[in-house]
Amino acid sequence: MKYNKLSEEEIKREMNSLKGWSLSNGKLCKEFIFKDFNEAFGFMSKVALEAEKMNHHPEWFNVYNKVRVELVTHDINGISNYDVTLARKIDERYESK
Repeated sequence: MKYNKLSEEEIKREMNSLKGWSLSNGKLCKEFIFKDFNEAFGFMSKVALEAEKMNHHPEWFNVYNKVRVELVTHDINGISNYDVTLARKIDERYESK
């Protein structure tokens, strides 16, 4: 899969299909809440495996039971199809917890 930078119109269209994601500072962002640190860390481990397969790694921040994920493609200085694909995979992991 090759990454392509999305136009503002394409980003808006994709945002309509991404539940709970927002745009902040030119990145796709979402916060996930878990029952405790163990569950949050387990989620991060599962996402890390998906990200590694794609060779596309999130920016994320973890405090106890919260994980904030930010997605942007640094190579193109913007949001790409890879960010949208990874956002969907992250949501799938969260829903299957």
